[in-house]
Amino acid sequence: MKTISNIEEAHVPVTYYCSAVCGNDTNDGLSPEQPFQSLQALVARSFGPGDRLLLERGSVFCGEALHLKNVHGSDQAPIVIDAYGNGPLPCIQTNGSGLWFQDYGVELDNPLHRRRGYVSSSILLYDCDGIEISHIAVSNRRLPFDAVYNDIDAMNRTGVAVVAQNAGTLHHIHLRELDIRHIHGNVYDKHMNNGGIYFTAFKPADEAATGISRYDDILIEGCYLEDVYRWGIAVAYTAYCEKFTTLEISDEVAMRYGATRVRIRNNYVKDPGGDAITTMYCDRPLIEYNVSDGAGQQINKTDYAQSDFGRVAAAVWPWKCKNALFQFNEVFHTRYHGGENQDGQAFDADWSDGTIYQYNYSHDNEGGCLMVCGVEAVNTVFRYNISQNDDRAMILPADSPVAYIYNNIFYMKPGVPFLATNSEFVGPTVIQNNILVSAGDAPVQQNWFEDVTQYQNNLFCGFTNVPSGNGNLSGTHGLKAPGTGGTGGADGTALDTLDGYRLTTDSLARNAGIEVPDTCAYDFFGNVLTKQISIGVDQGEI
Repeated sequence: MKTISNIEEAHVPVTYYCSAVCGNDTNDGLSPEQPFQSLQALVARSFGPGDRLLLERGSVFCGEALHLKNVHGSDQAPIVIDAYGNGPLPCIQTNGSGLWFQDYGVELDNPLHRRRGYVSSSILLYDCDGIEISHIAVSNRRLPFDAVYNDIDAMNRTGVAVVAQNAGTLHHIHLRELDIRHIHGNVYDKHMNNGGIYFTAFKPADEAATGISRYDDILIEGCYLEDVYRWGIAVAYTAYCEKFTTLEISDEVAMRYGATRVRIRNNYVKDPGGDAITTMYCDRPLIEYNVSDGAGQQINKTDYAQSDFGRVAAAVWPWKCKNALFQFNEVFHTRYHGGENQDGQAFDADWSDGTIYQYNYSHDNEGGCLMVCGVEAVNTVFRYNISQNDDRAMILPADSPVAYIYNNIFYMKPGVPFLATNSEFVGPTVIQNNILVSAGDAPVQQNWFEDVTQYQNNLFCGFTNVPSGNGNLSGTHGLKAPGTGGTGGADGTALDTLDGYRLTTDSLARNAGIEVPDTCAYDFFGNVLTKQISIGVDQGEI
């Protein structure tokens, strides 16, 4: 953020009011009795640290947009955009207005990705920081005279677009409790500002003068997103993507060119056209307590009909991140469309370094639980997670380096394989301390891919064959009530419905595990780990 302590001292914070119900643009906007009527009149003012821009509840700003450029608050005195009054959230119904031109200024990591063009955004923060936005609703539907919905050149649309370009590092951008629905963008364009919430960084006009364009201190919390495409939440594709081309991403590169202090938590993403939540080019992002319901709605050959490129989507995953941490998330009903979506998993460790998934709950996803995607998906760890009734396969190591899968429970539908791939070959994995349950009445046979997979101290239930390896067990699952996990929603995850995956008193899994180096401190249920390791997600004492 810019050094603005002197500006803060000189600037006297002002509160502005805007109402589509009773406002008038000839008013001064300085009181609830004299509000502006249009967002255009509101954003025409100059803003500084501590200012507040308040929209009246019950207002509908039809055909309008709220765009700010080169506006700077601070973390101590942020510029606040919020609601006032009583009633439903103020709603910005943009409907294709709010146009601006996007241009990364460089080719992207794949030249087939669109990198420039017009975008319609309900809210746009362009080279702004020290901003907090809360309690605003937005929509951005197509109009009847727009292009056909699945046209490859359809308008890109965003609920909230954030851009860094010519102001160096942008600090402290917080989005809380926004209601973002019906953002009908272009499902083909993965890296335009296109979807519910999308952060990007463009090449600066003069990097020597302004510095590298990037972010520090992003918070997206408690937001509701539904029927948004392509993306639900994406943070933060960058023009500096060529700096992230090594297998292991150095701390120096991640901190210098990536987004830092990124937290995405307690959001509900329902029926996005493509992916639900993705961090891109971030250093140690934290993604927790989110719910993804029905990702990949349009990743099929009807809605995505005019190109085969990019017809892939998973729900919650990183791209080219360093040490991304995904925990306490619930993901369900991710769409595979019978293979038309080449992915369709709940989770995807995708071309990143040090991705950790822990304490997550995956269920009823058509494309499976976890994919480890590509030769640059290094140092992946998947631990203390629960998969219930996922389809296609539990783990899909797709041409990937070794991944570490330990202390999870996979409650599997009959006939669903444990391992598979959607690429040329199954990558190597180390499978330790997991409970695998085939839920059918009759035991089933599996291809365990033992040529590339190491199994140690796992418990297998419901299989006719068990892989070789030290400490592996076959017998009853020893779980209290597997398969009884619930379903979360807009009010939060269903993690508190998973007690059925605790171990019974006499379970074979008790104290039958192997110690794993550099593991976490707690199990799925919050029990402190000791050296007496059980198989599965429950390390509690009897």
